[in-house]
Amino acid sequence: MGHEFRDYSKDSCPSVKNILLLDSEGKRVAVKYFSDDWPTHAAKLAFEKSVFTKTLKTNARTEAEITMFDGYLVVYKFIHDLHFFVTAGDDENELILASVLQGFYDAVTLLLRNDVEKRTALENLDLILLCIDEIADGGIILETDANVIAGKVATNAVDGAVPFSEQNGGWNLKQSSKLLQTISQALATAREHLARSLLK
Repeated sequence: MGHEFRDYSKDSCPSVKNILLLDSEGKRVAVKYFSDDWPTHAAKLAFEKSVFTKTLKTNARTEAEITMFDGYLVVYKFIHDLHFFVTAGDDENELILASVLQGFYDAVTLLLRNDVEKRTALENLDLILLCIDEIADGGIILETDANVIAGKVATNAVDGAVPFSEQNGGWNLKQSSKLLQTISQALATAREHLARSLLK
């Protein structure tokens, strides 16, 4: 009796083309592209402007919306002055894309302690970029659970920290608050040192 071996190549795994976080004017806050579909910086900016303009008038504040745009599936959601987008090929599963978007949105909400707005996002840009890295690698979807994503980001940001509660297996808000304060203080100190060294 022979065994069949399946080829689980990149083409057979759920994947995304990009993950975008734009502000309320369509300008970049944090973006990551996993595809050569937009080969130049100008092409990427043009795509971001177009997708922002197309989705601006929709009601994506209460729940995620999905649309076809230039042959791509785009799932998006808005909160305050931030617009979250996940783009994939038109052959990808919409439910998987929606779970990627929700995982990204919820992880950012956890990491920013429910203060999800542009100012806070820019102050914690490193955490948001780490968040995107935990969600997808080379476009292949790795994780969609916000607790896991935020936990890995927090662990990577501060060595030896354990942001998960052993009792309930979920995100412990008291620990995360302390951890994020530590991260913020460390970043503020680093910024001060950099500013002083540049002024010398």
